[in-house]
Amino acid sequence: MPCARLFSRNAALGTAALELLEDVPDLDVVLAPVGGGGLCAGTAVVVRALRPGAWMLGAEPKAVDDAARSLASGVRQPRVDGAKSWADGLMTGLGEPNFRLLQQHKVRIVTVDETAIVAAARFFLQRMKIVVEPSAATVLAALRAIAPELCSKRIGMILSGGNTDFAWLD
Repeated sequence: MPCARLFSRNAALGTAALELLEDVPDLDVVLAPVGGGGLCAGTAVVVRALRPGAWMLGAEPKAVDDAARSLASGVRQPRVDGAKSWADGLMTGLGEPNFRLLQQHKVRIVTVDETAIVAAARFFLQRMKIVVEPSAATVLAALRAIAPELCSKRIGMILSGGNTDFAWLD
């Protein structure tokens, strides 16, 4: 029954995507942050089920790019030890079951640097008046990084969390 539990856990992590697609059912692109991969894998499961033609993108800091390297090589890569990132919630290694789901659902990983992550978190705070932790801000940073590819697309973003000490504001 490990497969049943795996699906249930990732389906639960996909509830944000389910709610997003219930509100905006005609999205062309959905982005989610990726660290250990549970949220991104759960999002991918839901997106593929409800919007099979939509692009599914994961956003990851360049400093801890094990998901990007794993999908590029086809073999799960080890986490990056000793790395530093403001997106500390994404510094965990990609889990094996999540890696398989990201592969299966053809998730593309977009990596972003620290400057882009902080700029995105600052944008949310200053322009939108919401607190978004740098781990979640990777999603906007990734969207900005590939903006030319996304022209005329309807885009949804999963933003996970506001747990921050604002040290990145300096």
